[in-house]
Amino acid sequence: MGEKSLIFENFGKVLSKGEMVCKEGDSGKTMYIIQQGKVKITKNIGGKEYILAVLGKGEFFGEMALVSRIKRTATVVTLSDVELLEFDRSGFLNLMQKNAEIAVNMIDKLCRRLHNANLKLKHLVPHYDRGLVSISLYYAYKEQDKESDTLNYNTILEEIGIELDIPKVRVTEIIGELEKQGVVKIKGDKLVLANEETLRSITEMI
Repeated sequence: MGEKSLIFENFGKVLSKGEMVCKEGDSGKTMYIIQQGKVKITKNIGGKEYILAVLGKGEFFGEMALVSRIKRTATVVTLSDVELLEFDRSGFLNLMQKNAEIAVNMIDKLCRRLHNANLKLKHLVPHYDRGLVSISLYYAYKEQDKESDTLNYNTILEEIGIELDIPKVRVTEIIGELEKQGVVKIKGDKLVLANEETLRSITEMI
């Protein structure tokens, strides 16, 4: 049995056209690599479904489930009969260690995604800076190594300003507005999350 066949035997998943792979809002611990077929990725914004992307052979999705505790941020449905590889964190790391070509290919695609995302952010910042700062805060809380509702205030100001290319004074102003709404609380050098649900709802509005 060849290496590809063995990988599919261990991690393969076959779905028919129209099946849901994962649903926005659900918890998830696995990512997927498409072997055959196509899927569409959609997000619900203001009650309407928007197609974010159509992915085919060699593409992957759901990778954030391996590095953070956030819920699925989009819904994925098959557009044809599909063959997928489904990995949890340990399975994925094992694959990367054994297959350098796959690792390099995925790193290349991730870099391209980040580059495109940064271009979109720069275009959106003048109009949606409040929403983008809220998104950055939301993920900063979610991506900490341990469950915590506290961030270092000065550090997050610097990080968000650099990440979004927004002046530090504007980031400070937006966080001040969020504090007035009861979303966060500034306590000395700490920024405490006071209302996760409201912060999450703000991120879903853009």
